[in-house]
Order: sequence, then C-alpha cells, then structure tokens
Amino acid sequence: MKDLKKILVTGGAGFIGVNLIKLILRDYPDYHVINFDALTYAGNLVSLADVENNPRYTFIKGDVANREAVNNAIEGCWGVLHLAAESHVDRSILDAAPFLNTNVIGTMTILDAMRKHNLKRYVQVSTDEVYGALKPDDPEFSETNRLLPNSPYSASKAGADLLVRSYFKTYDLPVIITRCSNNYGPYQFPEKLIPLLISNALQDKPIPVYGDGCQIRDWLYVEDHCRALMTVFEKGMPGEIYNIGGNNEIMNLDLVKTLLRQIGKPESLIESVKDRPGHDRRYAINSSRIKNELGWEPQYKLEDAMQKTVAWYLENDDWIDSVISGDYMEYYNKQYGE
Repeated sequence: MKDLKKILVTGGAGFIGVNLIKLILRDYPDYHVINFDALTYAGNLVSLADVENNPRYTFIKGDVANREAVNNAIEGCWGVLHLAAESHVDRSILDAAPFLNTNVIGTMTILDAMRKHNLKRYVQVSTDEVYGALKPDDPEFSETNRLLPNSPYSASKAGADLLVRSYFKTYDLPVIITRCSNNYGPYQFPEKLIPLLISNALQDKPIPVYGDGCQIRDWLYVEDHCRALMTVFEKGMPGEIYNIGGNNEIMNLDLVKTLLRQIGKPESLIESVKDRPGHDRRYAINSSRIKNELGWEPQYKLEDAMQKTVAWYLENDDWIDSVISGDYMEYYNKQYGE
C-alpha cells in the first residue's frame, strides 16, 4: 500500500467541512484526512459518525488561532484546506470580535504553520460576499472585482484573503483562494435559510424572510462546491483565485415559495421581518475561469438538488432534533471521553 498524503481540513465538523470530508474519503483514496475543529456551536461530529472509524480519518479538537495546537496538528501534512471560519452574518453584526479572531488571526496562524512545516498546498475557502453587492444589471462577480465587503463577517474574510495573498507574494507560499456563492445541502446548521425554512415548515412555524425578500443569491449545491475545492486543491495554480458558483440566481422569496411547495406547506407561513443592516441585494458568480482552466462545472441543477436537500432533511429529522435540542454538543464527550 502506497503512502497516503495527509491533508488538514480545518473546520471539518462544519457544514461544508463535513461534506468535503465525506467526499474525500469516498472518492479520493490517496489522502488521509485530519479534521481540525474547535467544535463551536456550528461544529457537529454527529454528522461524521459514519466515518469516525475510517482508517484514513483522524479528528483533532483545536482552535485555528492557537499556534501550538495548529503546529501539532499540521506536522507531517502535505496540504491544507482551510474552511474554519465564523460565518453567520447576523452574529457578526452583534459581535465582530470572534470573526476577526477566527477568520483573520486563525488564517495567519495556519499560514505561519504552513511555512514552518513546508507544506505543498493551501486552499483558502472564502466567499463571494467579499465583493460586496451587485445592482440588478451588473455583470457577475469575476476574480478581478474589487473587494468591497459590507458586513463585519465579509470584512473579516476579505482581510483573510488579503493576508493569504501577501504570504504568496512575500514568502512564495503555494496558496490558492476560492470564493463561492451560497451553499445548501445536507448537514447545514439550521440558522441558515434553507434548513431553517425546512425545520420551521415541518413544525408549521413562521418562515422569517428579511425585508421584501427580493435579495438575489446564486445557490451552489454543497457537493458541487466540494468537488470544486478538490479540483482546485489538485490542479489549481498557486497565487490564483477561483470563483465557484452554481449558475442559479433566484430571489429569496421565490426560493422560499419553491421549497414550501416541495414540502407541501402553505405560503401563509412566510413572515416578513425587519431587514438586517447592510444587507446586500444581489450576488452572482462568474465561474468561467475554473471551468475553462480546471474543467470543473456544477453537476446539479437547482430544482433537482433542492429536492435532494428537502428529502435529506425529511429523512433525517433526528439529526435536526439533535441540533435544535443541543444534544449534538455532547457527542464529542461521549466518543472521546472528555
């Protein structure tokens, strides 16, 4: 058996991280995955219970802003997929400090450890929100758009991206940045729009929609995103940026109505709530670069993947219940004896 390349996935117990780790263990047999996660409220090891005994998987609890913990975890690794981040915009509006600590200081800590241990590849998983907002007739975001973040969350991600770029220019580190549109799919924490909608609808609770609901987003199925990340990890050019989008622009209100029809619930559940400060009206991603240069494009159409997503949540109501009740936070202690 040939030696496996160890790769560190930070934030691997989060929504995208869980789906990425499952994809790697299923479809990329040359890698051993080390999942490094602080297990904040959004980290859920229950989601990885089916792979925790896989010989190509290791979990390490740790904070990306802790230099000693990061250096211990990264030693012997070949590369890093850096997903760990505070990501909920509303929480950043209430308190920006955790976002700066995790998203900026944490990124710097990973980059410094990468330099120390001479790793060969680093992918910074960022967001289209760093570009700011688009007007209705503006062209889609490309990799050359200026960074104009409009929330403390997106500002912290933009700062992290600039830090990554500086380490490429200053230290010649083999780093790559990806910026994705809104993700959806299995294992998403139910404070985000789609799982919140499904959870509330199943209980006949109101579906909160910000303002007039006319905000436009480009939706990307999480499995498509994870395949894009691995494509960039294996084929991307150091120092470059790759946008990753689903080619699925839709207004929030129309999305909510579509999902309610799929679940079989009435539109009367929709409840307009006060819009949040600095709420961007439209995001749209131009993914032509990753398609033309690396050969990736989304495999799922919005309607089909939304049906898969709804079906997953309907079939996994115990997972939703464990998150809502908070029981998922005890799983680590039960499994690892702490």
